[in-house]
Amino acid sequence: MTDRNKLITLLAAGLLMIAVVIAVLIGQGGGDEQVAPEVKTEQLPRPDRVVEPGEAASVRMDTSEGSFTIALDTERAPVTANNFAYLVEQGFYDGLGFHRIVPDFVIQGGDPLGDGTGGPGYKVVEAPPKDLEYLPGVVAMAKSGTEASGTSGSQFYIVTGAGGQSLTPDYALVGAVESGMDVVESIGALGGPDEQPTKDVVIEKAALEEG
Repeated sequence: MTDRNKLITLLAAGLLMIAVVIAVLIGQGGGDEQVAPEVKTEQLPRPDRVVEPGEAASVRMDTSEGSFTIALDTERAPVTANNFAYLVEQGFYDGLGFHRIVPDFVIQGGDPLGDGTGGPGYKVVEAPPKDLEYLPGVVAMAKSGTEASGTSGSQFYIVTGAGGQSLTPDYALVGAVESGMDVVESIGALGGPDEQPTKDVVIEKAALEEG
């Protein structure tokens, strides 16, 4: 083999190696860039009537980890379910993240500030059903320890495991996950030891579905 042929062979091998490295890097990149949750400071007026008591209604949440649907309990929790539907119709949840994830307990989202202190600018109060149990799939509203039972703003949580049964019935009922619980559980597996998500999980779009 001449020196020229050796050089051509080496160059070809080098180009092939570069192509392989690029292909591997592209494969590892895998799709769209991760989007961070938005921070919102808007304050909303108190909710109008969006869903009637007893009306069948649900909310589909498309997240960065997949989609799930919440059936609103407009019969047992008409005030809270209506508030949740109102926030969805206002686009309030779009772009927000799940800021607290505790494996085998809850995933919590709906905070416009992303640090556990935010809300829509108002509070509603509705006593939770006395027989309410926070079983996996139940969706309820979060509140501080100093607020009255049944107080809610925009922050909500979804029970993902047995830890929810330790909660007393002080948290306003929204409804329950009716489809996509596997997505909820996959989000629930993303919690770190500090109850912070190990990766950003964003609600890309929340949509109200009536009837």
